[in-house]
Amino acid sequence: MDDLEKAILISFDESGAVDSALKAQAVGYCQQIKETPSICSICIERLCFSKLVQVQFWCLQCLHEVLRVRYSSMGPEEKSFIRKSVFSLACYESIDDKNLVRVLDGPAFIKNKLAQVMVTLICFEYPMIWPSVFVDFLSNLSKGVVVIDMFCRVLNALDEEVISLDYPRSQEEVAIAGQIKDAMRQQCISQVVRAWYDILLMYRNSDPDLCCSVLDSMRRYVSWIDIGLIANDAFVGLLFELMLVSGFPDQLRGAAAGCIHAVAAKRMDPKAKLTLLQSLQIRKVFGLVAEDNDSELVSSVSSLLTGYSTEVLECSKRLNSEDGKAVSTELLNEVLPSVFYVMQNCEIDETFSIVQFLSGYVGTLKSLAPLTETQSLHVGQILDVIRSQIRFDPAYRNNLDMLDKTGKEEEDRMAEFRKDLFVLLRSVGRVAPDATQLFIRNSLASAVASNGDVNVEEIEAALSLLYAFGESLSDETMKTGNGLLGELIPMLLSTKFPCHNNRLVALIYLETVTRYMKFFQENTQYIPLVLSAFLDERGIHHPNRNVSRRASYLFMRIVKLLKAKLVPYIETILQSLQDTVAQFTTIYAVSKELSGCEDGSHIFEAIGLLIGMEDVPLEKQSEYLTALLTPLCQQVEALLLNAKAQNPEESPAKITNIQQIIMAINALSKGFSERLVTASRPAIGLMFKQTLDVLLRILIIYPKIEPLRCKVTSFIHRMVDILGSSVFPYLPKALEQLLAESEPKELAGFLLLLNQLICKFNTGVQDILEEVYPAIASRVFNILPRDAFPTGPGSNTEEIRELQELQRTFYTFLHVIATHDLSSVFLSSKSRAYLDPMMQLIVHASCNHKDILVRKACVQIFIRLIKDWCVSPYGEEKVPGFRSFVMEAFATNCCLYSVLDKSFEFRDANTLVLFGEIVLVQKVMFEKFGNDFLVHFVSKSLQSAHCPQDLAEQYCQKLQVFYFFF
Repeated sequence: MDDLEKAILISFDESGAVDSALKAQAVGYCQQIKETPSICSICIERLCFSKLVQVQFWCLQCLHEVLRVRYSSMGPEEKSFIRKSVFSLACYESIDDKNLVRVLDGPAFIKNKLAQVMVTLICFEYPMIWPSVFVDFLSNLSKGVVVIDMFCRVLNALDEEVISLDYPRSQEEVAIAGQIKDAMRQQCISQVVRAWYDILLMYRNSDPDLCCSVLDSMRRYVSWIDIGLIANDAFVGLLFELMLVSGFPDQLRGAAAGCIHAVAAKRMDPKAKLTLLQSLQIRKVFGLVAEDNDSELVSSVSSLLTGYSTEVLECSKRLNSEDGKAVSTELLNEVLPSVFYVMQNCEIDETFSIVQFLSGYVGTLKSLAPLTETQSLHVGQILDVIRSQIRFDPAYRNNLDMLDKTGKEEEDRMAEFRKDLFVLLRSVGRVAPDATQLFIRNSLASAVASNGDVNVEEIEAALSLLYAFGESLSDETMKTGNGLLGELIPMLLSTKFPCHNNRLVALIYLETVTRYMKFFQENTQYIPLVLSAFLDERGIHHPNRNVSRRASYLFMRIVKLLKAKLVPYIETILQSLQDTVAQFTTIYAVSKELSGCEDGSHIFEAIGLLIGMEDVPLEKQSEYLTALLTPLCQQVEALLLNAKAQNPEESPAKITNIQQIIMAINALSKGFSERLVTASRPAIGLMFKQTLDVLLRILIIYPKIEPLRCKVTSFIHRMVDILGSSVFPYLPKALEQLLAESEPKELAGFLLLLNQLICKFNTGVQDILEEVYPAIASRVFNILPRDAFPTGPGSNTEEIRELQELQRTFYTFLHVIATHDLSSVFLSSKSRAYLDPMMQLIVHASCNHKDILVRKACVQIFIRLIKDWCVSPYGEEKVPGFRSFVMEAFATNCCLYSVLDKSFEFRDANTLVLFGEIVLVQKVMFEKFGNDFLVHFVSKSLQSAHCPQDLAEQYCQKLQVFYFFF
C-alpha cells in the first residue's frame, strides 16, 4: 500500500479513530495528487491493481471530476487512453497483461460510479468522436450477466444525468440530450431493444434481478424511442407473460407492469394512441389486483391501471369523432371496476393519482345529461370509494378521542388526505345531485342503524360526507331543501348516535348542523331541534371540553344568523345555559373549570345577541341583563375588595377570574347597538355605565397587571361603540389610569383607543386630547430612539418590535389628529414644548422611513398642518417659524432629496401614491407661501441638487399651471 492509498483510506475514515490533523493532512495530500497533470493515468493504474473499494471509488470520482473540468484541454492521446481504459473496465476486459483487478467485481456503488464516468465520456464524445460506443457495448453483452448489468447501469445513468426531464436542465444540457437521442434513434436503438428482448427471454427464469434491471432501463427509454419497437405482438406478449405468470417474483412482474405503463403513457396523436391502448388488452391484468392486496405487484398494477385509465380519458377529451369516443367509453367501462376495487381494497401509493383521474372522469360527465346506466353505476362506485377512503383507522380511535400526540398527527394527516376526496365529492354532487343525496342518506341511515360503538368511523364518515356535500349547494338550494335534502336535515337533527360521546363524531355532527344553517332560516319548524342539538349533551353540555368549546362558538354563529327567529325561545335557551353562565358568577369557578379564553365568551356573545334585540320587550331585556351583569359585577367587587389582603398564591387565580369576567361582559355587550342603549332604551345604557364604573376600579387596584389593563381597554373600546358621547364622563379617569406607567405595547393600545375616540367624535374630544397629548408626547419621545432602529443580527428582539409598533401607531395617531380638524391640540400651551421634536420626527419619517405607507401619512400630516396654520402668502404667521421650517427642512429633504434617492422605486404602486402626495404638498405650499416657496425651492434646493436652469424654470411653470387648473 503506497502513500496515496493510505491517504485515501484515512480521508474516508468515519470511525473517529483517526486524528483530525492527520485526516486533514491526508485530504490535502489527495487533493494535491488530484491536481497533478498525470492524474488520469494514476487513477486508471490504481483501478487495475487496487482491491480497496475506497481507492476504487476515489479514483472513479476523480476521473469523473477531471473529465468534467479538464476534458477540453486534454490532448487526443490522453482522451483516447481514458476512453479505451474506461470502456475496458466497463466491459470486464484487461487494460494490459498486468491487470489483476476487475472493477465490475466490486459493489454496486462502484459500478454506478463507473457508469457515471462512462456517461460523462458519452456526453463529450458521442456521436462525433466515439460513434460506436453503444454498438461496441452491445457486442460485449455475450460475456454474460456482469456486462449486461453494467450496460443497464450505463443506460440508467445516461437517463438520470442527461436525458430525463424529471430534473431541471440547462439549454445546453437539453441540446446534448437531443443530440444523443437523435444519434441513438438512427444508429443503434433498434439493436438495443433487440438485446433487451433477447436478455429477457434468456434470463427470465434464471436471473430475475438482471431482468428487472433490463426492464427498468427499458421503461426509462420508451418515452422517446419508436414505440413500434416495443408495442408489437412479440414484445408486449413477453411483457404480459412476465407480468401474469405467478411463478415469477413480484419484483419482476411489477417491473413488467411498469414497462406496459410507460407504453400506455407514450405521447402520441390521440387517434393512434387510442389504437395502441386498445391493442394492449389491459383486461388481462384485472385479476392481478386481487392476488395480494398489500404486495409490491398490486402497487405496480394499480399504477398501470391508473395510468392507462388517465390516457384513455385524455384521448376521449381530444377526439371529436363518435367512433373515437365510443371506443374510449368502452375501454373506460372495462377498466373502471378494477380501479374502484384497488381504491377500496388495496394498500397502495396511487391514491392521489386515482383521485385525480376520477375527478377528470367526473368532469367529462358534466356535459352528459342524462347519465347512462353504466355511468350512474360508476358515480355510485365513486361515492363508495370516497366513503371508504375518508374513514379513519379504528386503531387510532382512542388516540383521536383523547387527542394525544398520535391522535393529533393522524387527524392532521387525514384532514390533508381528505381534501381532494371532498373536492371529488362536490364534483359528483354537481353532476348527479340526486344520486349523491340518496347515497349520503343511505350512508347516514346505515350508520344510524349500526352498532355505534363498533362503527364510530362509519358514522363519522357519513356525517363528513353530508358536511362536505353542503359546500356544493347554492344558498337557494340550501334554503328550500330541494330533493332529499328536506329529508336528510331533519333526519340529522332528530338522531342521537350511540357514539355521540366520541369527540370526532360530536364535532362533525355540530359542524354539519351549522353548515346547513340557511335551511333553518326558511324551515323554522326545525329550530327547536337545532337548539336541542347545541344545548344538550351533544353540544355545549358535551363531556369533552374541546367539543363543548367548539359548540359554544358554533351556537353563537347560529344565533347571529337566526337572531329574530329565536326570540320565542330566549327563555328556553337561557334556562339551558344557566349552569354554563353560573361558572362565571361563582367566585374562582372560572379559573378552575374553564381552560381557555374562548370558553364562555362565545356563550355570552350569543346571549347578548339574543337579549340585545329590540324585539325583546324592555322589561324582559332589563331583567335578563340585570341577571347577568349584577352577579358578574358583584364578583369583581368582591375580588377587588380582598385584593390587598390576599396572599401571593391566590393572586394569579383572582386575576384570571377577573380577566374572564371582563371578557364575558365584553362579549355580552356585542349584542347591543348604540341606538338602543342611548336613544330607545337609555335604562340599558345606564346598566352598562354602572358596569364600566365597576371595571375601571380594576385599573386602580391592579395598575401594573398588563393582561387586566388590556382587557379593560378592550371593554372601553366596546363602551365607546355603544354608549356614544355618554361615555365622556368616564374617560378622564380611565385615560389617566391607562396612561400611567404604561409600557410601549400598552401605550400603543392606548393610542388606538384615542384614535377610535377621535374618529367617532372628531372635535368633540378636543378638551380630552389637550389634556392627555402632552403626557403622551413626553412618554413617546423619551421611549423611542432618536436615530433609526438597529438592524442586523440580534436586532429583531421583542423589545425592538414593540418599539417599532409604538412608533407606527404614534404616526397614525398624529395623522388622525391632523386629519380630524384637531391640529390646534399641538399648539395648546401644554403641548407647545413638544412641537419641535414632533416636526423633526415627521420630517425624518417622511424622507427615510422604510414603510412607504408611514411616509405617505407623514406627508399628509404636513398637508393638513400647512392648510390649517398658514392662512395666505403674506398673512400673519399663526405658528411663528413654521413656514420657514417647512420650506427649508421639509420641502428640500422630502420633496427633492428623498425622491432622488435610489431607494425611491417608481415601479412600486405604494411609492407612486406617495409621489402623488409629494406633488400635492408642493401645490399646497405654492398656494399658501406663494412665490416665496418657488424662489426658495428653485434658488436653493434645485440649485444645490445641480438641476439645470431650464428644468428649474419648467418646474415653476408646471407648478403654476397645476395650481391654477387643479
